[in-house]
Amino acid sequence: MYISREIYNELIESCNTFPVVTITGPRQSGKTTLLKNVYPDKKYFSLEDPDTRQLALTDPRSFLNQSDTGMIIDEIQRVPELVSYIQGIVDNLQKPGYYILSGSQQFELSQTISQSLAGRTAILRLLPFSIQEILVVSPNSTADELLYKGFYPRTYTLPSISPTRYYNSYLETYIDRDLRQLLHVKDLRLFELFVRLCAGRVGQIFVASNLANEVGVSIPTIQSWLSILEASYIVYLLRPFHANINKRLTKSPKIFFYDVGLAAFLSGITEPYQLYNSPLKGPLFENLVVMEMLKSKYNHFMPYQLYYYRDSNNNEVDLLLDFSTHIDAIEIKSSKTFDTGFLKGLKHIRQVLPEKIKNTTVCYTGDMEQTIGESKLVNYKNIARI
Repeated sequence: MYISREIYNELIESCNTFPVVTITGPRQSGKTTLLKNVYPDKKYFSLEDPDTRQLALTDPRSFLNQSDTGMIIDEIQRVPELVSYIQGIVDNLQKPGYYILSGSQQFELSQTISQSLAGRTAILRLLPFSIQEILVVSPNSTADELLYKGFYPRTYTLPSISPTRYYNSYLETYIDRDLRQLLHVKDLRLFELFVRLCAGRVGQIFVASNLANEVGVSIPTIQSWLSILEASYIVYLLRPFHANINKRLTKSPKIFFYDVGLAAFLSGITEPYQLYNSPLKGPLFENLVVMEMLKSKYNHFMPYQLYYYRDSNNNEVDLLLDFSTHIDAIEIKSSKTFDTGFLKGLKHIRQVLPEKIKNTTVCYTGDMEQTIGESKLVNYKNIARI
């Protein structure tokens, strides 16, 4: 079953404008399915296939000229040498959307693309399903079910797979195998412990020294492991907001996972009921909402940057959307019931940045939506529509 993706319009527009379109994102986020369904007439090649990869390595010109209507090339980072040849071909042909490249290693891919295809390619990022995409196939999903099940397409398009089984396979196949090879990890047990400890810290400020002590490795090792998890679309670091204001602001990032279902699995959540009254529910719900806004940014080319705000007096706002001309602030609560205390951080940020703050919103799991004072109260399923 194919579910139409919100990034569709951005993909079409990019292919009508640029000779090369590069789409990146986590493994199994649906890149291949999207491209095959939107462009069924383009020849598809995956460089994960050994024979295909060998041809691309030994005779790149023949490989790239197998079609006069262009190609879809998956996992392009496996043969980065192809990009230089692609540059020459598209400069000569001047045809939009001729090559569509995809990959799941944003560091390797970005490095390769920036060196050879600058100005020639649009770069899109496809993350797992958004809430609106999931509602197409699972309209009655509750917040706890979404936190447990996550957003990877296969947990919805292949309903016979339990989330626990799926994420266990994801952990073994991609995190353990691929990332251990990249990092040359000798003790897989310590690396897995590190990943699980990261999941237990979702929504918290990341402090490398604390993890180094718990795992029993050096701080540089922790930082190296984190950078690979970030480059591989496993973890997302939400940067703190900085401004020229008379406040001491936190300077370290908060850690989140690109998919909350993976974070829940790594934290030991194997059934939705375990989230009831769990101390993990609030941080995991915050993870869900932060990722929902990141998906909206990528799917609709929204011109904002994501930050959080915290000062030395523990005044905090969970999420800031910085549009450059103004800032929208979002407070995230897993509660179904509104409490006036939810407005504290939003009122503070209006006082600190009175000329910049435009909209303030409380995102929660309750159904009532209304304006309270200067802020809106919004159900989480509608947060990307504000």
